[in-house]
Amino acid sequence: MTSCPRIRVVEAELFERDVPFRFAFRFGAAEVKSARQAFVRVRLVDEAGGVARGWSAEMMMPKWFDKNPALSPQDNAEQLRRSLHLAMQACLNAGSGTAFDLHTAVEAELHAACESEGLGGLIASFGLALVDRAIIDGICRHVGLPVERVVQKNLLGIDARTAPDLAGFPLDTFLSRRRIHADIAVRHTVGLGDALDASDLEQQLDDGLPQTLAQVIAAYGHRWFKLKIGGDVEADLARLERVAAILEREQPDYRATLDGNEQYRDEDHVLELLDGLERNARLAKLREHIVFLEQPIARARALEAPIGKLATRISVEVDESDASMDAFVRGKALGYSGVSSKSCKGFYRALLNRARVELWNNAAGRKLFFMSAEDLTTQAGLGLQQDLALAGLIGTEHVERNGHHFVRGMPGVPETELRQWAQAHGDLYRPLGQSLQLDIRDGRISLKSVGAATGLGASVEPYWAAMESMKREETAI
Repeated sequence: MTSCPRIRVVEAELFERDVPFRFAFRFGAAEVKSARQAFVRVRLVDEAGGVARGWSAEMMMPKWFDKNPALSPQDNAEQLRRSLHLAMQACLNAGSGTAFDLHTAVEAELHAACESEGLGGLIASFGLALVDRAIIDGICRHVGLPVERVVQKNLLGIDARTAPDLAGFPLDTFLSRRRIHADIAVRHTVGLGDALDASDLEQQLDDGLPQTLAQVIAAYGHRWFKLKIGGDVEADLARLERVAAILEREQPDYRATLDGNEQYRDEDHVLELLDGLERNARLAKLREHIVFLEQPIARARALEAPIGKLATRISVEVDESDASMDAFVRGKALGYSGVSSKSCKGFYRALLNRARVELWNNAAGRKLFFMSAEDLTTQAGLGLQQDLALAGLIGTEHVERNGHHFVRGMPGVPETELRQWAQAHGDLYRPLGQSLQLDIRDGRISLKSVGAATGLGASVEPYWAAMESMKREETAI
């Protein structure tokens, strides 16, 4: 490991802005027409007095970090603000060290603090993930390198302290082989409330973007799809029939993943769905094309019982239960073979879980364990590009993206900043009216400028004056 910069966080600030949706995001009976995007800005000082700045961004999407139906979307956003404030203060008090030193110094304390306030592990992870990414971005800028090179040289100081099961694993060698490739396939999300064809449309928008599944395929050329299911076997199978008919007509050479969204009671309930899927002749091709099933069982029970019968028939991935560094290890013991990467869960967690995949596959002598890159309505610009950089580093073939489908362009971004994004990352975006839109061609997006950027995937500093300072509301949750 090359000598790592030792830094301390001397200033941290939180900002946010509103992101309006093209059409409502539905969570059961609830509709969300906009959400807030959080931004973190940090100032770092090294041992020689050198100063660097870094930043990060992430959507504060409701109804994923905590799915308690009694909580409103505003309550959910307030939970995430609280996590950010706790993480920011913890890192300001962490003293000096490598970037990973600071992470390990505060992680357990932050999770304990959030738990004491009734905030779950995903919420705790959110705050630290954003502060970590701002620090990582600052380190990259401090040494004048893109994140790929910083990881390859392990200038962050990553080791197995938080993953003792990796003791003895050649982590530096593993990190030295991380590469962000030139492009990546985009996996389109087909949500339970999404329009499949014109008959589902409540209103045809005139905004230059596709709405229905068929329109999306025609516009972007997708070959990868993520299909949401809702826990009602009969209704899920009926909807999958409609989806399959469109995919086989519009894009016969497709691949798909299923997302159970924690909606199934237990393993037997999921097996009932799988039985129905495999008995239905109209779903035979879809079944052949399904690569894995994302967490179908609620997080409160998912890691309590084995799923051996299910795991022999389909690869199953941990997603919402991945709220701590040991979740994938516990899941593996129960039959789960995959885990998701989301930048809102943590940069270091994703890389260390990817190391576990390599360790376990080497021991198995075949590619049995895997990671996927999933989305949380990630928005164009800083948040999107940091997430894409992480997806590239873990080496996934495809990445789920849905932020560009629900949001037109880059709302709230001033014209001057838009020009900077277009100039620095013109391979990733295309003009859309007075804004910029993710440029998906033949189902793929470019990662060239993401991989080359000095920083964590992005060269452009956000225009802070166009945002609001984040102030935690004194409301009870």
